[in-house]
Amino acid sequence: MLENHCHFVLQSQTLDHDIARFKSWTAKSLIQYLALHNVRQILDQLAFYKKAHKDDRAYQFWQEGVHPELIQREDMMRQNIEYIHQNPVKRGYVDEAAHWRYSSARDYAGKSGLLEVSRRW
Repeated sequence: MLENHCHFVLQSQTLDHDIARFKSWTAKSLIQYLALHNVRQILDQLAFYKKAHKDDRAYQFWQEGVHPELIQREDMMRQNIEYIHQNPVKRGYVDEAAHWRYSSARDYAGKSGLLEVSRRW
């Protein structure tokens, strides 16, 4: 089974709504990409793990549910960001967090990342 976890820090007045929109958009976009490039192995796995009662879709990209944590202090924010930055290192994808091109660790190391990152908490 494909299993990766997505962690990010988000500020929103409508957190549930915004996460639902994020999950919907990314799922549609990535499934379209996989279909366009005929990546059958992954598409077959996404179809296999789709919940039987989900008859409105052919694939299940995201796991059900959201598990937000309220970050209340600066030390908590630093701990969460460091945890997120170290995930690709722990998985063996890169030797240093800043080498993971999809990570804000690049921004924290003074390099340009793929997305704009606000470091003002």
